[in-house]
Order: sequence, then C-alpha cells, then structure tokens
Amino acid sequence: MNTKLLARIGYGLLLLGLIVAPFVGAYPVFVMKLMCFALFAAAFNLLLGYTGLLSFGHAAFLGTAAYLTGYSMKTWGLSPELGMLLGTLGGALLGLLFGWLAIRRQGIYFSMITLALAQMVFFVCLQVPQTGGEDGLQGVPRGKLFGVIDLSSDLTMYYVALVIVVAAFLLIVRTVHSPFGQVLKAIKENEPRAISLGYDTTRFKLLAFVLSAALTGLAGSLKTVVLGFATLSDAHWTTSGHVVLMTLMGGLGTLSGPLVGSAVVVLIENKIGELGTFLGRITGFEWFNTLGESVTIVTGLIFVVCVLAFRRGIMGEINAWLARKKT
Repeated sequence: MNTKLLARIGYGLLLLGLIVAPFVGAYPVFVMKLMCFALFAAAFNLLLGYTGLLSFGHAAFLGTAAYLTGYSMKTWGLSPELGMLLGTLGGALLGLLFGWLAIRRQGIYFSMITLALAQMVFFVCLQVPQTGGEDGLQGVPRGKLFGVIDLSSDLTMYYVALVIVVAAFLLIVRTVHSPFGQVLKAIKENEPRAISLGYDTTRFKLLAFVLSAALTGLAGSLKTVVLGFATLSDAHWTTSGHVVLMTLMGGLGTLSGPLVGSAVVVLIENKIGELGTFLGRITGFEWFNTLGESVTIVTGLIFVVCVLAFRRGIMGEINAWLARKKT
C-alpha cells in the first residue's frame, strides 16, 4: 500500500479518535493538555527536524505567550481569541528577537545563545509582579469565543482546542511541503550548497525560527485558556529539554513523530504513579509504589532505550520499516 495513503489513513484514524475521545472515557482537560504539548513539539520539530537548528530556548516562547494570554484575559478582559492572538504575536516577536541575535551562529553556539536568552526571560517572569512570581498567574477565565461560544464547558473547550491544533498542524504540513519547506530541508542537508544556489539562508532560517516561535506561542496561549493558569514551569529551561525529548523520542524530521513523542512523555509524567501502584500490587515490590516520585528517572531510561534501539525515533523506525517493506 502507498506510504502516503497509509499516512492519511493514520491521521484520519487519529482525528476520529480525538473526536470521539470525550465520549469513551477520556478526560477532556488531560487530552487538551496533551494536544497543546503535541503542537509545541510539532512547532519545535519544524525548526530542528526540518531546518537543523537546535534551540534550547523554546520554553521562553511558550511561557511568554502563556503569561500574555492569561494576563490580558484576566486583567484587561480580552476575549479568548484576542488573548490567544496576543500570545501568539508575543511568541513571534520574541522569536524574531532571539533569531536576530542567534541565527548567525552555528551549532552549539546557536543553542547556547537561545538557552541564555530564555533564562533571561525566565528571570523576568520570576521578578515582575504581573506574572505572580512563584505562585504563577491563577484564575484565568475562559470567557466566550467571539462573544458567542461559552468555553466554560470542558466539552466545548475541547472541540475548540481540537480545531485550533488541527489547523496549526495543517499549517505545519503545508509549510513542510511548500517550496519554502524544501529550501529549509536543503539548508539542513547542506547549507553551503544552498548558499551557492543563491538562497539567502540566514533569512530562511530566521523565518523558520519566527514561525516555530509563533506556533509555540499559540500552544502556550491555548494551554493557559484550557487550564486557567500559567506558571513558571512554562518558561523554565526544563520545558525546553522536554520538547527536545519529545521530538527525538517520536522521530526527528517526521510529521507524526512529535505527536507520538509528546503523547509518550505526557502519559509517562501523568500516569506513572498509577502504573507504579499497579505493578506494586501484582509483584509485591514496594519500590514500584514510589515510581511516581522517580518520573525523571523513568523518562530518562526510556529515552536511553530509544536512542540505543530506535535511533530514528518511534515513527522514524516505523517509516523506515515501511520503506524497506515497499522495496
């Protein structure tokens, strides 16, 4: 069967599953949180997987957008669509600043500049009173979308979030398969050759960085509207590490990889305690009961296994297997 057809069938089944999820026992708020991180990982993959730029500062865009959306909706009374638009624009503008400062550097120097700038943003979020400091920004109302659709219902919010995430993912797909996306792939594979063909690679990389930051900002804005709060963890460097983990675990440079990787990481972080209790009950080992307190160890172990056994990531290995079967 054609690989593209298989991919379309897979995406169709995933979309169908998300549509019916609230009616088959899935907790809508948890699935919405998972979708937000899936969008975050997909936006990051656009930069690393297709352009070859490793940013350690993407949490800055997520956190900035989350705080902008939350503060504008709670204090200024903005509607959800305007609050999310403001957060997305804030992420894009911050991405433009980061990119302008870092994009001319290569390799580890680029990554360290983005990390340093993100840490500066984190300390600003920690110090300014508008963010609530260590307590975070709490009690953000969902409001009414376009003044008509009341988002206070989890089910209504769920389908609005699903539409937003699907639309953003389709934008990423269109970008990857556009002439612009082909230039990004060329830059990743061989930047000197792309330059020799007459492409202004610095401009293309900056555009990719800003687009990735804007989509990350949209994920942060949506997360704030869904959960009703924004915290310092959104802007912390560990969140930047998490999105790298999600992307590599799912499959770098694949469209479906970040979706799978984010699902695996979020499920581990949220359900590891329940799994530990279950394993402790059936095996009799009390250590399993404390598994929820060792989530970073479990996540790290799974990542090591993936790197050793599935170097292309989960979806990368599946795609490679399908390609071998086809030949």
